[in-house]
Amino acid sequence: MLALAIFAATYLVLAIGRFPGLRIDRTGAAIVGASLMVASGALRFDQALRAIDWSTLVLLLGMMIVVANLRLSGFFRLAAARVVLHAHSPRLLLAGTVAVSGFFSAFFVNDTMCLVLTPLILQVTLALRRNPVPYLLAVAMASNAGSAATITGNPQNMMIGALSGIPYRSFLAALAPIALVSLVLTWLVLTLVFRAEFNHDRFTPDPSLRVRVNRPLMWKSLTVAAAMVAFFFAGYPVAQVAIVAGALLLVTRRVKPEKVYHDIDWPLLALFAGLFVVVRGVETTSLERDVLHLAEGSPLDRPAVLTLFSAILSNLVSNVPAVLVFKPIVARLTDPAGAWLTLAMSSTLAGNFTILGSVANLIVVQRARPGVHISFSDYFKAGAPLTLLSLAFGAAWLTWVR
Repeated sequence: MLALAIFAATYLVLAIGRFPGLRIDRTGAAIVGASLMVASGALRFDQALRAIDWSTLVLLLGMMIVVANLRLSGFFRLAAARVVLHAHSPRLLLAGTVAVSGFFSAFFVNDTMCLVLTPLILQVTLALRRNPVPYLLAVAMASNAGSAATITGNPQNMMIGALSGIPYRSFLAALAPIALVSLVLTWLVLTLVFRAEFNHDRFTPDPSLRVRVNRPLMWKSLTVAAAMVAFFFAGYPVAQVAIVAGALLLVTRRVKPEKVYHDIDWPLLALFAGLFVVVRGVETTSLERDVLHLAEGSPLDRPAVLTLFSAILSNLVSNVPAVLVFKPIVARLTDPAGAWLTLAMSSTLAGNFTILGSVANLIVVQRARPGVHISFSDYFKAGAPLTLLSLAFGAAWLTWVR
């Protein structure tokens, strides 16, 4: 009962953001919950250490280092600026924004793309005297949609890749079509919801847009990143390849290591470690046996049903904790690999439902301030239909390809 109470309290904080009356956030809740699992006797200390999936943490760390170097070199801003400068109409500008955000999010973590693209898109749209809201929404929504395609697209996919052992190519082959359709739907929904913005046909991009680039660092980072992705496709262990790529980029005379370390999301790594321990503590209780018994006769094997439950839970407690809740259940289903893919698709695309659905959304909203305010209703009127359409297609596609 104590282990269940610790689990419930931890997930309560994950759902509401902070513990009532205290200044403890989600990461703190995961750390406290993990510590209490050990202190209560639900887990021994050595069991807690073994509960942490170190492959997931290593993959996250390696990808963060690679992405930090690409960002510091100015590569992402340069690529986005090139696309924007060739867009001569609102619809083309929106399409370019969706394409850049979605494509790079698939390989280099969606949160980073939102950090990089939001100020650039804001600068461009304000200079053109356009309404920046639909274009900023495109950054967030396309980053979520595009990141569904690969293991390295977002943190929950990295966790699923490590837990499931699904090869990088197989993961991409299964989910890339869903991500692509979701990106098309993102463009379509935004043009329909913000029709007034897209009634005008032509404009002239600002030729004065300039992006500072550290070319030696950019070419080095691109070479290492391209080699890393090539090794992913070749079937090498993803975590091992990512950390080696990150280590190679730390060997440099051009960038102070503090700048790279500043880009690493240390709280996210701590959150992952704590949640692994908290979930393992619950797995030692009778609740796991009861849940697994229900799962064996449940319709969760059907992608549509699993998508529904995953999407709801992801919007309640966030996608990473939601995936971990399903971890002991998936192994008992008749098609674990298919269930993992369904979880990756649904937990990611569900992030487009509201502003609070994913960290990527919050990054865009916060970095757009104080110049532009994106309200909950602004996001929801486009995010809700987009989420329902993309989840419906994703569930149908995974049902058809099984």
